[in-house]
Amino acid sequence: MSKPQIAVVPNDHEAAQQLAERVRDRMYAHDRATRALDMAIVDVGPGSARVRMTVRQDMLNGFAICHGGLITTLADTAFAYACNAYNQVTVASGLSIDFIAAAKEGDVLEAVCDEQAASGRTGVYDVVVTNQRGERIALFRGRSYRLKGKRVVEPDNHGPS
Repeated sequence: MSKPQIAVVPNDHEAAQQLAERVRDRMYAHDRATRALDMAIVDVGPGSARVRMTVRQDMLNGFAICHGGLITTLADTAFAYACNAYNQVTVASGLSIDFIAAAKEGDVLEAVCDEQAASGRTGVYDVVVTNQRGERIALFRGRSYRLKGKRVVEPDNHGPS
């Protein structure tokens, strides 16, 4: 006699994590800027993301340090993946960044983004950019705006959308 099959239904956290990963995959497939800069989306979850980038020679400014715009792009990428992880198309409505230290060629930068607040269609996210030694390079704060009724991926009928 065979055992009855029991459907395993993921809990809310597991379903939200799976959705965040599906969103990440869809975004990355169409994210030319992130791929061109060889950024890796290391982790993603509801309201959070971790993105890594190695500073290349073509990323250096005239002082042989990483261009601040590229550090901002790294932080903005983590912000984008974190705030879109809920599967509601979300854009930046503003940002600020403070540079703490210089990044040099060969440095491996990591941007870790965490949601600080979300209400209605707006949110606030903080990103800390560090190098491979854990030294802070930049602090970024992003403000997000969710577009009404737009999803990143279609529901897969296995969890929340």
